[in-house]
Amino acid sequence: MSGPDEPDRPESPLDASAAAAGAGAAIAAAGPTAAAAGSAVPGAVDEAPAGAPGRADARGAHGAGDSAGTRSGAPGPAAPRRGGADPVKTLLHRHRDLCERAVDPLEIAAGLEAHGVTDRTAARFRHRDVFSLAEEMYARVPRDADAPPLAAPTAAPRPRLDWALLTLLPGGLCAATVTGLRLTHGGTALIVAAAGLLSVVLAVHAALRRGPLSPHRGAHPGPHRTEAWTCWLLAYAALGDSLLRAAVGGGPDGLPDGTADGPWPVAAAPLLALTLACAPAAWCAHLLAGRARRRLGTSRGLDEFAASVQPLLLGTVVLFLCALAALTALSAAVLGEPAGYGHTLTLGGLLFLARLLIVHGYPHAPAVVLGAAGAAEALAPAAVFAGRLPGCDFLAVPVDDLATAWGPAGVPLLVCGSAALALLVHAARTLSRASAHAGTDQPC
Repeated sequence: MSGPDEPDRPESPLDASAAAAGAGAAIAAAGPTAAAAGSAVPGAVDEAPAGAPGRADARGAHGAGDSAGTRSGAPGPAAPRRGGADPVKTLLHRHRDLCERAVDPLEIAAGLEAHGVTDRTAARFRHRDVFSLAEEMYARVPRDADAPPLAAPTAAPRPRLDWALLTLLPGGLCAATVTGLRLTHGGTALIVAAAGLLSVVLAVHAALRRGPLSPHRGAHPGPHRTEAWTCWLLAYAALGDSLLRAAVGGGPDGLPDGTADGPWPVAAAPLLALTLACAPAAWCAHLLAGRARRRLGTSRGLDEFAASVQPLLLGTVVLFLCALAALTALSAAVLGEPAGYGHTLTLGGLLFLARLLIVHGYPHAPAVVLGAAGAAEALAPAAVFAGRLPGCDFLAVPVDDLATAWGPAGVPLLVCGSAALALLVHAARTLSRASAHAGTDQPC
């Protein structure tokens, strides 16, 4: 052993052998009681640090005691138990690619969150939350010493001209179609209506496949489809209120002829406002994605990111509804129709929230909510017609009471408003996750 002023040096094999022989002789002379006591506390030897003085002597004495016990016929002590495997190391191997390409711990936390790792899961790895676990994983991944430092968060990418023009196309085609219907009659009006409807549908489809309204890279929309229910909700916005009004009054007496004075009037103002709103919807989605991506790079934890994104989401929805209200007023003034703010705003908010969830890879809730809203709107006039059957008057009572109290627009106001509120609550919880914005790297 070295003195207090000298650095420790490893013992020679001769010294270790002599120490082992001396300890073995001492244990053998002390009798079986000392040998049993020496074998009963192997953990005390293992707890000494690797470089502590006396570790080699203790091991030598322990080994000599084992030899003496074996020679005397007594069973030797059990081998010291090794420590368990490092669970974080296992997690590192499982998410190796994520950890190697991550530029900060929050990106790893977002990936873990997307794979279902929660704070409760992180507690099993002896961490208080997912971000603390991600910080350790980020620190333990070897990186090149010459890697450049992390870049400061940059501003959101500028809007591209292609998707900006595509979002203006549905409103322009719808305005042209409405103008054509106002200027034509008879068979020509039907041709104009069919051609205009087809062109608007194709334009909306194109606007939803490029730019901020299209699913981001890394998002998985899945097999859910919402196009059919969206078309039904838009058709009800144009024809549903007048159909319900006519049904409650004992009609309708004929089919819609595309005019506002017919037996089944067509409301063109909601359709025009909603198609024109494709442009502000894309701009609001672009704003949300850019600001959320910027806060993803500056936040220091998942809770901090969620707390900063929720007000951003609510502000984006309010901004879109303000733009839609202005477009509704403009469309109603130009076409000379009632504005119908309640139905148009609730339907527009419902469709906008559904699209935001689909864009960020959460299509299940929009499919369920849009389907429920469409079915409820279809059930309202069906209940009125079913109430005309003998003995089925009770079926039409709820719809009649609602239409009497709030007017025919009360049904879609109640249905779309409830559905939009449900999606807003779901979006506030879902879109505040870092994993919802981690893959928003498409050019927009």
